[in-house]
Amino acid sequence: MKSNKNRRQFLKNISLTSLTMGVLPVISCGRTSPGKKEIKINNCEKTTLDLYGEGPFYTDNPPVLQGNQLAEANEAGTRMIISGRVFNLDCSQYLPNTLIDIWHANDAGQYDNQGYNLRGQVYSNNQGFYMFETIQPGKYLNGSKYRPSHIHFKITPPGFQTLTTQLYFEGDTDIPEDAAASVNSGQYDATHRIIPLTENTEGKLEGTWDIMVNGEGVTGTSDIHLDKGIIYSLNPNPFTESLMIKYGVFRKAKVSLVAYDLLGNLVAILEEKELLPEIYEAEWNPPSSLPNGHYFIALKINELQVYYLKTILRR
Repeated sequence: MKSNKNRRQFLKNISLTSLTMGVLPVISCGRTSPGKKEIKINNCEKTTLDLYGEGPFYTDNPPVLQGNQLAEANEAGTRMIISGRVFNLDCSQYLPNTLIDIWHANDAGQYDNQGYNLRGQVYSNNQGFYMFETIQPGKYLNGSKYRPSHIHFKITPPGFQTLTTQLYFEGDTDIPEDAAASVNSGQYDATHRIIPLTENTEGKLEGTWDIMVNGEGVTGTSDIHLDKGIIYSLNPNPFTESLMIKYGVFRKAKVSLVAYDLLGNLVAILEEKELLPEIYEAEWNPPSSLPNGHYFIALKINELQVYYLKTILRR
């Protein structure tokens, strides 16, 4: 049997390999100490302003979304799900109850300027998570060039100023020629606002965008998972009856593996015990009374939440 030292090194190597392969969500951290230069740890970059700002198509007082649906079921276009978590500027705290105001063009590249179609608001839940389902925005001419597909955001943490910006998508051929989306430095740097999309088993595009803004919240996760523990995989995902969770513990600790719903309510405690450094598996078999939808599986080490992954229950 391998020694604990060897197991720790093995787990550390897996963790770093996963990071380079892009398996981990972008929740890394940059911290600043008084009198010292800022030390960047991977990609905890604050969410930047967009060069075009709010634009001419914003409508005041949009409604709060019902069921996290920005686009009605019959809205033309490719369905898209965007989710993530809201953090403070150094990623040391997550921000509950942050107002996220969203609007974008329809599949034909047109905005609804009379009503509130494809306009609405969501709030991050008590774990800092947010999610909404919509359609991939269409493109429209801006002078002689098409603007890339984009979603507008106004993000307002409780008691702090609003940040107005836009989100773009990897592989969009109009990004290099766009005056805003092509900015790669300074206060309008769009680099970390261009996210990849993947197609899920239902044919919907899914993207993850974690937001880093000025605010005060609850001590949460960042790169602290690198020496504590990680969730490697959720299979199958989406799942119908049983979800297998593979996770690693990097040091002897009290470990909890829990499930939250979109509102941040605790729906299941899957593990709660003291564990040694090793790779483990857990199984979640939700009761039939639990509704279909999105859930977050979170790993806690000594009561500190260090990592999460999203899953979908589809019966």
